[in-house]
Amino acid sequence: MRWNWEEENWPNFTYDKAKLAEYEKEFLQKSGVISGSLKHVSDDDHDALKVNLISDEAYKTSEIEGELLNRDSLQSSIRKHFGLKTDQKRIPPAEQGIAEMMIDLYKTYEHPLTHEQLCSWNEMITYGRRDLTDMGRYRTHEDPMQIVSGVYDKPKVHFEAPPSARVPKEMELFVQWFNDSGSIEPLTRAGIAHLYFESIHPFEDGNGRIGRAISEKALSQHLKRPTLIAISTTIEREKKAYYQALQENSVGLEITKWLVYFCEMVLKAQDHTQSMIDFLIEKGKYYSRFQAKLNERQKKVVGRIFDEGINGFKGGLSADNYIKITGTTASTATRDLQKMVEMGAFKRTGERKGTRYYLSVDHPSAGPR
Repeated sequence: MRWNWEEENWPNFTYDKAKLAEYEKEFLQKSGVISGSLKHVSDDDHDALKVNLISDEAYKTSEIEGELLNRDSLQSSIRKHFGLKTDQKRIPPAEQGIAEMMIDLYKTYEHPLTHEQLCSWNEMITYGRRDLTDMGRYRTHEDPMQIVSGVYDKPKVHFEAPPSARVPKEMELFVQWFNDSGSIEPLTRAGIAHLYFESIHPFEDGNGRIGRAISEKALSQHLKRPTLIAISTTIEREKKAYYQALQENSVGLEITKWLVYFCEMVLKAQDHTQSMIDFLIEKGKYYSRFQAKLNERQKKVVGRIFDEGINGFKGGLSADNYIKITGTTASTATRDLQKMVEMGAFKRTGERKGTRYYLSVDHPSAGPR
């Protein structure tokens, strides 16, 4: 099989610009709506959104590669980097490393891409590893860099990257292309950058995480602000489709199919971010309406539900949940819940042991309407 980097015209990718035009237009429209919506979010909630989105992306970009991290440690590390209040717990190396990379991406998005930044990102996300030869530098091993699956004695090769000896030259061309490609439409540029980088696969490990970060950098540079969209969260939900799209476009240089996939994925990621912002706006309206009417137990429960984010309590809040959160008696919980329904703070569904309570907010996460 002839890989894309073996083609005579590599890396001159081709694509049908007309098929991407509507996606590019929709991306800019949604970006404007997100920017406008953020103006209706309080400073505290804006900080919470920033921390939640970045920590979710750090968690999901690692999960895509099969690495499960500690969410609390990620959030604590990211809050610390932003100068926000944190619990001061020791952060494990893996969580600390990916958090540092995501923060660097957020804070330096407008800077030109450099070899030093890419190698620094790799060093961050491989921090504490003992199984790698090349950390914080491009790979040097002589063995083929292959993406494989299957059993040891009968592996299936999905992709083979250029040999290590070619990587410095390939990366010199890539970095130059990235920094000179600002006139290309944003989704198209970000999609090409991701596929181009993944095709070189310049590091011994961490290429997927860095490749997705490069995509976000490209989008942020066009918007002139951090994107704060859930690219990795969206990819992880349909990880098989992501890998299939990469594999199908690892041969040949015509990449319209890849770019269509990439555009649709980013638009879904924008929808996720918009949903989180809408949730925070509804949270502000809720507290404005009910804060003064709630006792301390009720406030504690409401805060606990909001802390769950846009998905809330799966299946709704039960009376038992209320008792566990507040430490109160069954009779007091019943009175508190009834008063919250009467004032309109909670919606109630079901009967007896099947009774469940939901926040009265205008958002899909609030449960049954």
